[in-house]
Amino acid sequence: QVQLVESGGGKVQTGDSLRLSCVLSGRTFSNYAMAWFRQAPGKEREFVAALRRTNSRTLYADSVNGRFTISRDNTKNTLYLEMNSLKSEDTAVYYCAAKSLGIVLTTAGEVDTWGQGTQVTVSS
Repeated sequence: QVQLVESGGGKVQTGDSLRLSCVLSGRTFSNYAMAWFRQAPGKEREFVAALRRTNSRTLYADSVNGRFTISRDNTKNTLYLEMNSLKSEDTAVYYCAAKSLGIVLTTAGEVDTWGQGTQVTVSS
C-alpha cells in the first residue's frame, strides 16, 4: 500500500520561502506521476504543480508559475515543492498527490493517493 507523507509547512511572512517535501513509501516511486495541490479555507482543492513521469517536464498553475518549482529525487522517493516570493493568497493546506503509472497528474479526480497535507500560512 502506497503512503505519502508531507513535511515542511509552516508560518512565514510575505516574500519568504519554504520547501515542502513528500516521501512515498510502499511502492516504486518512479512508477508514479506526482503533483502538488492545495486547498484554502472555504475553497476547492486546486492544482499547483506537476511533473510528467516520463520526462520530468514541469507544469504549473498560473498563480504560482515563476515562483514555485517542483522536483523529484527518485533515489530518495521524494517529491519537492520549492516556494519563493510567498504571498498571503498562497495560504492553504498543501497536498502531495500520486497516480500509479500516470503520465501527468493535474486534476484531483485522477489522484490515486493523497498525503495528509501540510499547512502553509503566509502573513503580511
